[in-house]
Amino acid sequence: MGAVEGDPYERGMLSGALAQDLILYQEEAFMSKLKEIVPSKFKQSMLRQFLKWYNRKLYLHVPNEYLAEIYGVSQYASKEYDYVAPPYLRSLYLHAAHDIGHALNDLSMVGCTSFAAWNEKTQDGSLLIARNLDFYAGDEFAENKVVSFVKPDTGYAFMSVVWGGMIGSLSGMNVQGLTVTLNSGKSDIPLQAKTPISILAREILQYAQNIDEAVAIAKKREVFVSESIMVGSAQDDKAVLIEVSPNKFGVYEVKNSSQLICANHFQSDVYKDDENNNYTIANSHSQYRYDKMTELLEAEEKVDVNDAAAIMRNTKGLEGLQLGYGNEKAINQLLAHHSVIFKPQQQMVWVSANPNVLGEYVAYNLKDIFSKPHINNQGTVQQSALNVAADPFVYSQTYKSYEQYRKDDRLMDKAIESEEILPLGFVKTYQLHNPNLWIVYYKAGVYNYNKGYYAAAKAEFEKALTKEITTMPDKEHIEEYLKKINKKLK
Repeated sequence: MGAVEGDPYERGMLSGALAQDLILYQEEAFMSKLKEIVPSKFKQSMLRQFLKWYNRKLYLHVPNEYLAEIYGVSQYASKEYDYVAPPYLRSLYLHAAHDIGHALNDLSMVGCTSFAAWNEKTQDGSLLIARNLDFYAGDEFAENKVVSFVKPDTGYAFMSVVWGGMIGSLSGMNVQGLTVTLNSGKSDIPLQAKTPISILAREILQYAQNIDEAVAIAKKREVFVSESIMVGSAQDDKAVLIEVSPNKFGVYEVKNSSQLICANHFQSDVYKDDENNNYTIANSHSQYRYDKMTELLEAEEKVDVNDAAAIMRNTKGLEGLQLGYGNEKAINQLLAHHSVIFKPQQQMVWVSANPNVLGEYVAYNLKDIFSKPHINNQGTVQQSALNVAADPFVYSQTYKSYEQYRKDDRLMDKAIESEEILPLGFVKTYQLHNPNLWIVYYKAGVYNYNKGYYAAAKAEFEKALTKEITTMPDKEHIEEYLKKINKKLK
């Protein structure tokens, strides 16, 4: 979309007008996913009441400027969902959806990965940052993304990658060469909504020109989930992690190094004895992705934009291990909402096109965009000659097989849930479409176990254990099944 400018309400109205189709599409996708997760109308009603209570003080933790902007955007929201809440409140609630889902269901643990490199670690010596945002709320939700360019009446002009109807930021850079990206951490369930992390990221983008100013802004806001905010700064020529949570605040800066890696666990001293953080390191796939990113960066003496794209597209495990496609231990889990590469000194950004991180990385130049008179319209803002080409993998038979696996996986889930009988040969074909992924054997084990085919289930669970299993609890779950089966087979 084109760039927008003006006061908060004007910006909201312009953003809504430019992206109305995407706003309607995104809300439909989100609500459909919600209905899929909570099919009962009674439970849906209970959920609406809970969210109304939970978000009762949300407005007190969002700056008035952004409340006005959200109100402007909400004028273009659908009337279809007014039974959930009026458009303005619904739009406000949706800005906290990531945080609420993160806190209540650990959706954050899908797992985002990012890195920054500078000085002797990059080809030209300038700061380079790359990230994958692996927040997943269904295929339709990830189908479209918005690259917005905003020139506010106060603060700095900036670009941001979001979804339709969102004025917060998930990944962004301002004209001072300050970047913000978000990586979730494990949280306790909070008692009420406070400042949504995307709103905090937006405030930093709009009002900070260096790391110190970003830290000062982050310190003054109360958040209700745990998040690593990677801040890159052209002025400081480096990046740091601002690690926020409801009760702690830390800043992590690498020493004697020109690279910084971030997964989904905290690294600053403040969190060394944090129970949630230590659980994440021990039991999730965060440390594995951190180690894989370290391995990939060590393999490159100096990185450039093309190297960064290749790193963010990597689907393999440590030492080139075939993880199976869609494994959450991979840097590229093939479900990213978006991937972004920044070069802050040059004010250049590359945003991935669909599918996942495999499509073309589209180039934008902030100097060019904000110096031209196409504000508030839909003029072309891409720097096509600088685009990074799509990954050839997306055209391969292997990728087509992965896409078929995803369709079959939904049928497998449905059969397990409803105790349907699958067609003869379905399970073997399902596994052949993604033979290195542990979950195809695990689900076959569950399917057979539920049918009472214990010997067949045992063989599938044992096969799953020979693969790279995503988390320690997943592995323990399989071992529990095997214990039960061994008792039944005695």
